[in-house]
Amino acid sequence: MKENKYDDEVFFRKYSRMSRSKEGLSGAGEWHELEKMLPDFREKRVLDLGCGYGWHCRYARERGARQVLGIDLSRKMLKRAGQFGADSGIEYRRGAMEDLDFPEGSFDVVLSSLAFHYVKDFPGMVSSIARWLAPGGTFVFSAEHPVFTAYGSQDWYYGENGEILHFPVDRYFYEGRREAVFLGETVVKYHRTLTTYLRTLLRNGLVIRDVAEPEPPESMMELPGMADEMRRPMMLLVRAEKPEGDR
Repeated sequence: MKENKYDDEVFFRKYSRMSRSKEGLSGAGEWHELEKMLPDFREKRVLDLGCGYGWHCRYARERGARQVLGIDLSRKMLKRAGQFGADSGIEYRRGAMEDLDFPEGSFDVVLSSLAFHYVKDFPGMVSSIARWLAPGGTFVFSAEHPVFTAYGSQDWYYGENGEILHFPVDRYFYEGRREAVFLGETVVKYHRTLTTYLRTLLRNGLVIRDVAEPEPPESMMELPGMADEMRRPMMLLVRAEKPEGDR
C-alpha cells in the first residue's frame, strides 16, 4: 500500500461521500458477514492494518479490547479517525504495513479491511502477520475478490443502450499489478488468485476457519446498482487462526 491514493484531495473527497465513510460499519455491504467472523475482543491486543477511519479499531475497543493499534499510510484517513475522539486504548500510527516490524507474539488479533489488494507482496505480509500473532491468535481480513480484480478495469461490459451485459474476467492466473478505475480515478491494485490467498495462509502455519463471498444484505438491495452485485463476487472474507502450540 505504498502508493497512497487516499491523500489525493479529489480522490479522498469522493471516498468520503461513500456510504461506508458516512455511515461506518453499517454502511459497508460486507459488514453483515465480516462481523460474524470477528473473535471475542475482551482483553485482546489488536492490530488493524489499513485502518482508514478507524471503524474497526473503535468496534474492538467497544467490545473490550485491551489495546488497539491502527496503521494507515494516509494522513487524511488518520486525521479523520482521530476526529472521532480520543481513546487511551487506541493508537493510530502512519506507515506502510509492508514496512512494519513487531516482536513475535505481539498481537492476539490482526484485522485488515479491503487493503491487501494494494499490497504487492502478500506472502511476505502474511509471513509477518503469522509471526506477530500470539499462539491461538486470530487473523481476519477482507480483500477484493479475485474475480473482481482479474481483468483490471473493475467495470461491467455494457451494451449499445448502456445496459449491463456481463463482468469481464480475464488473465486470472497472471497475478500482479492492475490499473483499476475506482471512484472515477485510476488506482493501482494487485491481483492474485483465490488459491494464492488461501494457500499462503496455510503455508505460514495458519488454520483457515471461515471463508465468505458476501452477498449484498437484503436491507441494501433497493439501492441503485445493488441488485447487479448478485451477478459476480466483489469481496473475499477470510478468518484464520494461529494454532495454540505454535511458538
